[in-house]
Amino acid sequence: MSRRHRAEKREILPDAKYHDMVLTKFMNSIMKDGKKSVAENIVYGALDRVETRMRTAPLRVFHDALDNVRPSIEVRSRRVGGATYQVPVEVRQDRAQALAIRWLIAAARARAERTMAERLSAELMEAADNRGNAVKKREDTHRMAEANRAFSHYRW
Repeated sequence: MSRRHRAEKREILPDAKYHDMVLTKFMNSIMKDGKKSVAENIVYGALDRVETRMRTAPLRVFHDALDNVRPSIEVRSRRVGGATYQVPVEVRQDRAQALAIRWLIAAARARAERTMAERLSAELMEAADNRGNAVKKREDTHRMAEANRAFSHYRW
């Protein structure tokens, strides 16, 4: 990380099918070893499966799932006088989105379905209904922040 100034944000282009910037970030997070077309096939396949199962707009389900997984508060380690405290802090909007994307993908990869498109579609549908492992991760994060609310005066 540079000490002189913040790194400038790279401009990302919206995806080809739905023209959505957040979906492009999601695809880039799924992508491994620079295989963008494989990541696109996984995401579009999952969204098609969501559309056939739920009979609603797949992009709406995707954004609902992301909103349900997005954390509003998290704990950060803060060292005060030799002791380390878990201090609850509010999450910036871009970090909350990045965490939600990361948690959704990790929960989908941990599932037992056969293909990644099936895993991702199942996790998106569960997250849209406020269920699933990604939503559980958000609730655990909020619960930990609530438990450590006594240390909130150490916020910096």
